[in-house]
Amino acid sequence: MSKYIANLISQGEHLTLDFKHSITDSRKIARSLVAFANTAGGTLLIGVKDNGNIAGVNSDEEFYMVEAASQLYCKPEVPFEVVKWNVDGKTVLEVKIELSKKRPHKAPDKNGKFKAYIRVADENVIASAIQVKIWKAERHRKSISLNLSDSEQKLMAYLRQKESITVEQFSRLGFLSYAEAEQTLVNLTVIGMLIYRQTGDSEIFCLGNE
Repeated sequence: MSKYIANLISQGEHLTLDFKHSITDSRKIARSLVAFANTAGGTLLIGVKDNGNIAGVNSDEEFYMVEAASQLYCKPEVPFEVVKWNVDGKTVLEVKIELSKKRPHKAPDKNGKFKAYIRVADENVIASAIQVKIWKAERHRKSISLNLSDSEQKLMAYLRQKESITVEQFSRLGFLSYAEAEQTLVNLTVIGMLIYRQTGDSEIFCLGNE
């Protein structure tokens, strides 16, 4: 077995690595493509079972399924590169996806509605409304003011003592409406002062680089 592929498989599935036994639905693969493109880039190993065993694939058929996923079911389209590996006589496709500058990318959910997806640990999950707002705000980063208001100064002081804060907590801390608190947290995330984390049902903001 190729040492490179063996090393990848030994890592197990994680934020930037996913195994696929085969491709039976281009829409499902589209969710993986957009999740990697929206989060931190990543690699799909097609022809590898969840337990790391090599199953192998029909390389031409699988490639066209990935291509269809990218072109037909990713909005906007997600670019990818494919490397074909022969592992013990079986074909494994390594599909590489870069972190995109065109976020958010969307793919159809189980009901056919296009949603933005991100990677959380080793899973593809629907991006929160706040995450989508952060992506959109990134496009207008130069217009965001760096002058901290009283509520923002309270926020930074709070985060030096606590690990994280939610929109609701900041709303109360800064005597702001939910919408005002959310927009402030989004802006501070875009300029790098805060880090946004979505894990399951939890949505928190942590101190970034002041």
